[in-house]
Amino acid sequence: MFAVFFVPLPSIMSQPLAERLRPRNLGEYIGQKHLVGEGAVLRRMIDAGRISSFILWGPPGVGKTTLAQIIANKLETPFYTLSAVTSGVKDVREVIDKAQRNKFFNSASPILFIDEIHRFSKSQQDSLLGAVEKGVVTLIGATTENPSFEVIRPLLSRCQLYILKSLEKEDMIELLERAISTDLILKERNITLRETDAMLRYSGGDARKLLNILELVVEAEQSQDVVITDEIVVSRLQQNPLAYDKDGEMHYDIISAFIKSIRGSDPDAALYWLARMIEGGEDPKFIARRLVISACEDVGLANPNALLLANAAFDAVHKIGWPEGRIPLAEATVYLATSPKSNSAYLGIDKALEIVRRSGNQPVPLHIRNAPTELMKELGYHDGYKYPHDYTDNFVKQQYMPDALKNERIWHAQHSPSEEKLYQRMLALWGNTKE
Repeated sequence: MFAVFFVPLPSIMSQPLAERLRPRNLGEYIGQKHLVGEGAVLRRMIDAGRISSFILWGPPGVGKTTLAQIIANKLETPFYTLSAVTSGVKDVREVIDKAQRNKFFNSASPILFIDEIHRFSKSQQDSLLGAVEKGVVTLIGATTENPSFEVIRPLLSRCQLYILKSLEKEDMIELLERAISTDLILKERNITLRETDAMLRYSGGDARKLLNILELVVEAEQSQDVVITDEIVVSRLQQNPLAYDKDGEMHYDIISAFIKSIRGSDPDAALYWLARMIEGGEDPKFIARRLVISACEDVGLANPNALLLANAAFDAVHKIGWPEGRIPLAEATVYLATSPKSNSAYLGIDKALEIVRRSGNQPVPLHIRNAPTELMKELGYHDGYKYPHDYTDNFVKQQYMPDALKNERIWHAQHSPSEEKLYQRMLALWGNTKE
């Protein structure tokens, strides 16, 4: 004798729209055509029935978890899920032991899906290495953070990296239309999408946020007939900002305001937006990375020490975490906001990239080529090169650009006090030949 217990499934009425509309197969999956469209790399592996370990990197709400579940369903292989927020090394080892017991000869390895893998500590990531290398499990990791910073190199080298993009406007419109036409609850209402700009703007390419906004707006309307306009969307979101963002923050709007306040030399506003992110539960390392970027992009050569301080703040936050991490973040924020600004290096590299793409692979002038062999020396490599340290002020005029580009100007100084010194030095060395 044995007893069978039936556990009731959650009522569909109690599920949020984003969960009710979660795709069950690739035919229902919207976006990421570069990965799962016809002939794309992941699609080919899935269709072949064999996949290797990989990490999905992309912003929230673009389908990372959903894609992992679809793959498991398609391959009909055991699927284990761990959250890096709540799991420890012990949990990882238990799952690996289960996977070893459930793996049969010639069958696909069980899939271990780790959400927010960037939150795993080094020891937790180390505990995965052997199982991934031996094929005990096929690892699928999902992260919103750059794996180069957050995933240990040995594990990253054993995984392919696939980048997911924010959904395009066409994808978002398709998702909205599918929701109102196929969802069991929404299709009972007469919903008209008269305007969609506000919903698309607030959701920022995040499918889950988009569906949360749609659900909020529809539920707020008493009438069976619902006409969605930009004005209605803005009004509903202002009344209930928590309903469409789990942290109560418009993630990308807040970070944009933070960076623009630093760029605009307003330390008060910059500190305010920093506080909003801290109170909203933002990852401190995300804030610190943005400060490093701002130090390079917005302060630049007007105050080169800004990069040193921003990088020191990043290291400090990485070491001490919250709540003390707010102090080095605030210090770097005020320093960057009050520093003089220059984006000459930022503009310079963008112009150089544009020239490279336009002009192709221009040959390196012979006199500045490397000549490690006798044959290269006979061909004239390095011939005529002038060693600057042999000349007064460690400088001598000679051509460094390719012949076809020798008259191109790429870096244009912006005359802040610090950068003016660099400009005057270049003027003294090169004269007007660099003008």
